[in-house]
Amino acid sequence: MTHKAIFEVCAFNIQSAIIAEKAGAARVELCDNPVEGGTTPSYGAIRQTREKISILLYPIIRPRSGNYLYDDDEMNIIKQDILMCKELGCDGISVGVQKMDGEIDTDKLKQIVEWAYPMGVTCNRAFDATPDPFRALEDIISAGCERVLTSGQKTAAPDAGEILHQLVLQAAERIIIMPGAGIKSTNIEKLMQQSGAKEYHGSARKAISNPMKFANPLVTDFGNVYLAAEEELRKIIALMLL
Repeated sequence: MTHKAIFEVCAFNIQSAIIAEKAGAARVELCDNPVEGGTTPSYGAIRQTREKISILLYPIIRPRSGNYLYDDDEMNIIKQDILMCKELGCDGISVGVQKMDGEIDTDKLKQIVEWAYPMGVTCNRAFDATPDPFRALEDIISAGCERVLTSGQKTAAPDAGEILHQLVLQAAERIIIMPGAGIKSTNIEKLMQQSGAKEYHGSARKAISNPMKFANPLVTDFGNVYLAAEEELRKIIALMLL
């Protein structure tokens, strides 16, 4: 069976975004804070990344970790960050917003899509936190988003091949279903066969060792730096083109 699909890389720094382009990715979702699931990167990070890569750039717009239930102040932060992305020449954004009951907040999402225009809008994995993914899909379509990033409401997308296939069928080319989370070169072919999706998302990240010549062993709250593994990305993308 012949497959042709594209891969979006979730990059947690400019170095990973550059690696993504070298490896043949079609798009970068630029994020900060990998341990917390990704938050809005800084102005400087977005600007420098936009200057360094020529592929599509979609920063995540997420003012904090935790849930996707936002108050008025947070919605204003989201608006300003969207305007920043426009100013810096981004191609789109990745975002999600929910109601208290977990359903997609269609009114707020429509407002976000309007703020973002003419940039594209991906609804991120807020979708996976909704009680009914099939209803949520229709809500996201009605809001005007161009794609949904989803693990099929499982921990990893390769565990949800059948659900993802159902979502692809329901979407009926009205919106793009983009499986993401847990995708590797060892499972991408099976996931493509099961889901029938044409876009996929992953970070292929690895923690790198600290290059510093001195590190205080009593201070351990620095966290890790994660980089996209170029060889793994190349394997994934090559398999998608078979």
